[in-house]
Amino acid sequence: MDLLSWYALSFSQSPLALLGQLSLLLALLFGLGGLWQAVVGGRSGDPRAAESASRATVAVFGFVTVSIGALLAAMVGSDFSVRYVAEHSMSTSPLWIRITGLWGALEGSIMLWLWLLALYAVILTRTARRDALRPWVLGTMLFNLLFFLGVCATIASPFTPLATIPTEGAGPNPALQNHWMMAVHPVLLYLGFVGLAVPFAYAVAALITGRLSEHWVSTVRRWTLVAWGFLTLGIVSGGWWSYETLGWGGYWAWDPVENASFIPWLLATAFLHSIQIQERRGLMKGWNVWLVVLAYASTVLGTFLNRSGIVQSVHAFAGGPVGGVFFGFLALLLLGGIALAAWRAPRLRDQGELPGIVSREGAFLAGNWLFLVFAFMVLLGTLFPTLIEATQGHRDTSVGAPFYNAFAVPLSLGLLLLMGIGPLLPWRRTEGTSFWRALRPLLTAGGVGALLALALGVRHPGVLATLALAAYNLVGLGLLTARHFQERRAAGLGSSLAGLIGSQPRRYGAYIAHIGLVMVALGIVFSTVYRQDQQTTLNLNQPQALLHEQLELTGTRSVQRSDGHSLIADIRIDGQPFEARMNFYQQAGSMAFPAPAVRYGFFGDTYLVVTAFDEKGQWASVRLVESPLIAWLWWGTAVMMLGTGISLLSPRRTRLPDGARPVGASPRPAPAPATD
Repeated sequence: MDLLSWYALSFSQSPLALLGQLSLLLALLFGLGGLWQAVVGGRSGDPRAAESASRATVAVFGFVTVSIGALLAAMVGSDFSVRYVAEHSMSTSPLWIRITGLWGALEGSIMLWLWLLALYAVILTRTARRDALRPWVLGTMLFNLLFFLGVCATIASPFTPLATIPTEGAGPNPALQNHWMMAVHPVLLYLGFVGLAVPFAYAVAALITGRLSEHWVSTVRRWTLVAWGFLTLGIVSGGWWSYETLGWGGYWAWDPVENASFIPWLLATAFLHSIQIQERRGLMKGWNVWLVVLAYASTVLGTFLNRSGIVQSVHAFAGGPVGGVFFGFLALLLLGGIALAAWRAPRLRDQGELPGIVSREGAFLAGNWLFLVFAFMVLLGTLFPTLIEATQGHRDTSVGAPFYNAFAVPLSLGLLLLMGIGPLLPWRRTEGTSFWRALRPLLTAGGVGALLALALGVRHPGVLATLALAAYNLVGLGLLTARHFQERRAAGLGSSLAGLIGSQPRRYGAYIAHIGLVMVALGIVFSTVYRQDQQTTLNLNQPQALLHEQLELTGTRSVQRSDGHSLIADIRIDGQPFEARMNFYQQAGSMAFPAPAVRYGFFGDTYLVVTAFDEKGQWASVRLVESPLIAWLWWGTAVMMLGTGISLLSPRRTRLPDGARPVGASPRPAPAPATD
């Protein structure tokens, strides 16, 4: 179909498709103009050009909003003259399913990414108004926007019209409408992915201008923390969706697309720790730039893997030309980063050396290396089957959980070890006696925790190590808090917990997030090691013992829905009623999608899923899973988000704190006042 015919068909069949496509083209035009003005403003220092780039960014956001609004209207209104709507929606689907169908397939998901990227960019037009890096930051954001605009307007347009309009759509993927979490999980994940474009834009701007002091990392700390928080919520909500929907009682399978979201999380976490060294000591400039570049590039890599068809995943979209385009964009990002870093290599070189490992800097650096090794090994496992296929011409190799667990367990334990001792170490070098004085109470707590666990019958080495490190970390945080209480009391500032947290929200937000991470670690270890899983067939009104529980099938029934029907098994577990469902959808025929019944508990869940029914209701095959402490994974995440929110309350640093100066800097006439 030629371009003129396309627009003629769009105008005659679907005004919404025409509106959406024209809005994308207008956004492209304004984006090109804005990028030109950003470059002019950056090179000349002309504030008028920078303001023009800012206005163009707002215009791009406006047109993209109109475009995504047109697609949403088509989805809600079941406008089947639009191919995307016809292929991924049904008029009988509930309203929330039609709304979330907007990002349920390839073209719509890229459209959501584009809109969120434009949203971040338009927020930057306000927050970066007085920033010297503003023109180049906006220029980098506009460059990214132009790429996604080009993809959405051409090879992945969601507005392709149909010459013959069907009377009904094919409907969404049933797995995506089997649980409400799919209404929020992709949005949270994309907010995290796209949010990492902002630190990337600042890193590029810092490289172009040569302003590689602590200013840019202090500026992007908040942005990175926001993106990291959304990414954390996105990953965990995806695990919850898997737990509630797929019927296996688990939440993480080392799936390639799951891994693709975990890699940027690891890199962003490393960056949030390493920037403290640059802020306080003026070191690790090049390291931090590369962490930001790699973190954002890894989100593009994940998008490439998800949309290229080269990996096999329950989450992946069908392959096509989009994958190759994203691979080219990924290569451009990495090559551009290498070129800029090579250009600015003299300014990225630290004017001093990091102290030894026995210092806070050393602990942060060691943690960074563990994060990087973790990310590399996850990437290797994800791509290994593809590499085998590319080199040997066949795909008969799979990488499963044993491979990942072999390195994930020791690396995670190492990170927990560093997390406890790192904050207790002073900056610069720690003397041997001071180090052991800091470490002794932590080791004592860990030893006591392990002995108590042994006394209670725990014998699994992974559980013992995790419990010991949990006690080790909690005592370390308690010692830090007690020390700061004493300092405030001595200074006459009171001793309330709220006052303590409010005085240093960045520090105590991090401590609270670490407590949440300890809870998550305990939840993962206990729910993995002590998980029990059994299957059986229940006959009507005949109690049966399973996993120390008494199960009884009391009846089965069918319930009609607007988009299909559900078969429900009424089962009592130790006298408590459970309703385990099997959902059927019009577009999926006889394929069943389980909806488990879960009894949630702070110390463990009871998880029941029906795998088969007798049509006459005389029996039902069930799977019963008991997962100790699995709730700590969700509650621990909530505590981590509480800490993240508190950390965001911290004012931005404008200089090195406590009179410290970067290594190699000339002496100041007087020390700078503390801003912490």
